[in-house]
Amino acid sequence: MGNEGGMTMPDTLRFEVLGPLRAWRGETRLDLGPVRQQAVLAALVLRPDVTVSQHELTDGLWERPPESNVLPVYVRRLRQCLDTSGQRPRDSVIVSDRGGYRFASAGVRLDVARLEEMAAVAAAAEETGDLVTAVDTFADALRLFHGEPLTGLPGAFVQGERRRLEERRLLLLRRKLGAQLKLGRFDEVIGELSALVSADPPSEPLAALLMRALYGGGRQAEALEVFTDVRERLIDQLGVEPGEELRQVQESVLRGDDALLGVTQRREAPRRARNELPATTGELVGRDRELALLVAEGDPESVSVDAIDGVPGAGKTTLAVSAAHRLRESYSDGALFVDLHGYTEGREPVTPERALRRLLRAVGVEDVAMPDDLDELSASWRAATARLRLLLVLDNARSAGQVRPLLPAGPGSRVLVTSRRRLSGLDADRRVSLGALGLEAAERLLSRIVGAPRAEGERFAVRALAGLCGRLPLALRIAGARLQNRPMWTFKDLVDRMSDDERRLGELTAEDRSVEVALSLSYEQLRPAERRAFGALGLSPTPEFDSLSVAALLDCSPAEAERQLENLVDASLVQEPASGRYRLHDLVAVYARRLAGELPDDVVEAARNRVYGLYLKAARRASEWGVARFPPPPGAGPFTGQRDASVWLDAVGDLPEVVTQAAEAGLEDVACSIAEGLVDYLARQQRYHECRAALQIALPLAERAEDGLLVASLRFCLGYAYAMQGQLDRARGWFDDALRAGEACGDRGMEARALGGLTMVDLIAGRHDLAVPGMRRVMTIADEVGDGWLAERSLSALGYLAYLRGEYEEALEHLGRARDLSEEIGSPGMLARVLCHSGTVRLEIGRFAEAVLDLRRSVELAEETTDGLLTASSLARLGAAELELGNLDEAFELQRRALTAVTEETIAGIESEIRNRLGRTHLAAGDPVAAREHFEWVLTTMGPDGDALQRTLALEGLDLTRQSARRR
Repeated sequence: MGNEGGMTMPDTLRFEVLGPLRAWRGETRLDLGPVRQQAVLAALVLRPDVTVSQHELTDGLWERPPESNVLPVYVRRLRQCLDTSGQRPRDSVIVSDRGGYRFASAGVRLDVARLEEMAAVAAAAEETGDLVTAVDTFADALRLFHGEPLTGLPGAFVQGERRRLEERRLLLLRRKLGAQLKLGRFDEVIGELSALVSADPPSEPLAALLMRALYGGGRQAEALEVFTDVRERLIDQLGVEPGEELRQVQESVLRGDDALLGVTQRREAPRRARNELPATTGELVGRDRELALLVAEGDPESVSVDAIDGVPGAGKTTLAVSAAHRLRESYSDGALFVDLHGYTEGREPVTPERALRRLLRAVGVEDVAMPDDLDELSASWRAATARLRLLLVLDNARSAGQVRPLLPAGPGSRVLVTSRRRLSGLDADRRVSLGALGLEAAERLLSRIVGAPRAEGERFAVRALAGLCGRLPLALRIAGARLQNRPMWTFKDLVDRMSDDERRLGELTAEDRSVEVALSLSYEQLRPAERRAFGALGLSPTPEFDSLSVAALLDCSPAEAERQLENLVDASLVQEPASGRYRLHDLVAVYARRLAGELPDDVVEAARNRVYGLYLKAARRASEWGVARFPPPPGAGPFTGQRDASVWLDAVGDLPEVVTQAAEAGLEDVACSIAEGLVDYLARQQRYHECRAALQIALPLAERAEDGLLVASLRFCLGYAYAMQGQLDRARGWFDDALRAGEACGDRGMEARALGGLTMVDLIAGRHDLAVPGMRRVMTIADEVGDGWLAERSLSALGYLAYLRGEYEEALEHLGRARDLSEEIGSPGMLARVLCHSGTVRLEIGRFAEAVLDLRRSVELAEETTDGLLTASSLARLGAAELELGNLDEAFELQRRALTAVTEETIAGIESEIRNRLGRTHLAAGDPVAAREHFEWVLTTMGPDGDALQRTLALEGLDLTRQSARRR
């Protein structure tokens, strides 16, 4: 984790730039925010203790100046991330200095500095003739690189630094390789350079080193072939001839001039080894990371085993063969290939006995000397390979038991195994699991197969086709071959043919290659319980699922569902992107849906009722709207409380899609009820867009639903969502509709909620003369119908109105009744809201210690119920109370936490309150510059027609900053 060069103190700040920009405080990884913010940090870190002006930063990191000055915002966020808790801004690692910023490097560790220290040690060892130490130290230095320096960061400054660091890496690599050549380690140099020299455009210095290594290894002809290849590519790509250094190396190889080439112990040419590797067809696309892992150096003292698994059609064989071709030259005793036919249509898997006889013949053992028993055959194979350094590819294995007897014994040998299953019974040094290609790589593969001119004219259709192929290499190659063979077809023609699930797999067939056949071969190898589970996944309402939702589909326990899912993961039919979360590849999902379509209607209906019933239980359990609208279901159910239901919903993903799927399954009442139940959960998390999307899907269905109250309830829900986001005109319209619908169906409870919504709009809009009698009326009806949620809201609103009038004791009396009601109901969300209100009143009247008690408990409960808006408000006010008690550091921490709880959908008035309070805290700390940033943000964001109270507080704050500045 970048902990090179000794122990790490608990608070040591460390940075890595030799790859993606990363930072740690002690052993804790820090979140550095969006890429442009990271670029600002990189620009400062790479100029330690130098003041960089805002103009330099803007010019170096943006192609054109941003519309607003975002640098202070980025710097503030970086300080929050990098500084220790309670650290004063003036002591920050990012110092504001003379119109710019300076990174204070004292006590900070940077991998670039460590790189230069190690490079100096290696250079000194090389100068004194200690080549072994030089090689080892150069190698250690190079290992500090873990990808492209400053990966993904934008800006001209970053690009310049990236080039500089990459040039530094290549220089260190050349010095290491040069020292290895002097030591006679020719095979090591050849293995490391072969892939690098094949890259475009070719590097002449690296090509020269490779030629010297090949010559030193007794491979003069191959050294000359390198020169020819590099020369042709230089002419084709750059229009230039090789430089002086490369031409001199060629001439020295032709003359056999060992001294000039720096070779003191040249080997004789080795005997020609057997090479059974299949030819590679076309360039491997989109698997650079996996290929680099497979061609990395293995253990020279033991047999290295690399296992490659993945979904059918992911390109496992192509990757293994490509890696084997890269590795072949390092294995002087041969490169062998065996197809074990574990998943081949019409073929039985190759037995270990048959495979061993074939391998023994490949290394020169006569048939007459081969025993019949498997154990004896395996022993003969180990004896025959004990002194050999082999490369062995075992393709398409069915099981670990098929592979284990085939492992050679020679130290330094390498085995690459491919299988659709995760061979957990096989001891492997490296495991690579293949899924879909990235979208860009998938498009590139299609373009190369069909031809760039055709692809360039239909870029959107190429992207659509890549998506319909699930970005699976086999599917992409079949689709590309079909377009090759039908020049009159366009990409869009094939997209149209594949857009229907029923036709998609059928279209992905070309002679003996078929995605559907590949999937069916894996499916047929499953046990009956696994087949049932896989077919049920075709009914899942979401792309991702867990053991709980699959248990509902299968009508079994979550533990049994998890067992079946893990078995399907091992069979590479199900992916596990995170612990306990599962998904199907797109084309595998099409196949699963086809299987689900063959299930009896009653089985499908029962499974859907159970799984959508699970989502309905979770939505209602996560809501605090109470039994008045959501009667508790019979039985304990899978969720014990609001928190665990909310946590489960957090992981689901696209909740509006669940509503859509329920509607398409014909479960209209359930779809509407799920949308209704989700409103409180989504609003607490400020996910208003999702909330409205789910309700808009359900609203047209409510007219046909059996539950007549849904027409009014869904309209109330839309009004509530708009009101929570501050869109009061829209909220009023939906509350009016809900009131009319509630009166039409004669439901007093729904009528009361709609009235409560309209009254809340009056309160927020400042029409307090209407809000007070309205809330009293709502309170009366809420008591009448037993709606505890609405009663608490009404009492809290009456308390707030009394607070605004300055009648603080009356406010606390209302809030005390609301608190008793919340505790009686047992709702942590209600109690959190009431405590926030009562804490605010006590803060206003100077009872700061009591305010702290209320607000601290409010924060705890708001976080427990994942109420983002309430968490932010309570934190900001708790910080203000702590400030009044003289706890400055605590106030800073709380109000910064409040600011980080703000999202893009948070009401501007809430963020304005937080910034006004944080500005006052900065003033108390003697930092008027930081305070002014917050007050100016409020005035700029709110505008002249914004929240009058917050604008007034911001203007007062600016006046105080000017007074503070004059005093300083």
